[in-house]
Amino acid sequence: MPIRLTNNGYESEDSDDLLEQGRRRARRVIDGFIDFAFQGNVLEIAFGLILASMFTSVITSLVSDILLPPISVLLPLNKNLEEKFAVLRPGPNFGSTDGYNTLKQAQEDGAVVMAYGFFLNRLINFVGVGFSLYLLASIYQCFSNDPIIKHTVKCKYCRKRINEKSTRCINCTSWQDGREDRPHGQ
Repeated sequence: MPIRLTNNGYESEDSDDLLEQGRRRARRVIDGFIDFAFQGNVLEIAFGLILASMFTSVITSLVSDILLPPISVLLPLNKNLEEKFAVLRPGPNFGSTDGYNTLKQAQEDGAVVMAYGFFLNRLINFVGVGFSLYLLASIYQCFSNDPIIKHTVKCKYCRKRINEKSTRCINCTSWQDGREDRPHGQ
């Protein structure tokens, strides 16, 4: 006969069962999290994100510190590309003869500026990182059977992009070898 929980302090078997069920559920959640956190895919993603972050900072430094200074010298920019800006509305301390010497000076004066040099710097960084990642993926693909770069073509019938090696379109299921164009019976 189960012991009932009463006011005088006796415990029942029902409360032990509930407590044990709670422990099992908590243990299942913890074990599930550990399985998820140390699963191969999650660790690969974390490693990839850290590597991509470091790779991006190296390419950004290459563009900002190595490539852009010679471009600034070759082109008649008279200062670093990232320091180029246009004053759209001057601030209260704007000098009519010399203007602002730096972007920071204009911003501190409260001027409305268009920092096109900073934008161009970021754009060149983006193109540099993208091209570098493409080269890295191409090199990886040379030594591996795992295709990272998937070359695509447009389906002749539905005009959606499909893998260039496909024999049938995944979208409209038409044959890519011309069977659809042949008259029936041939």
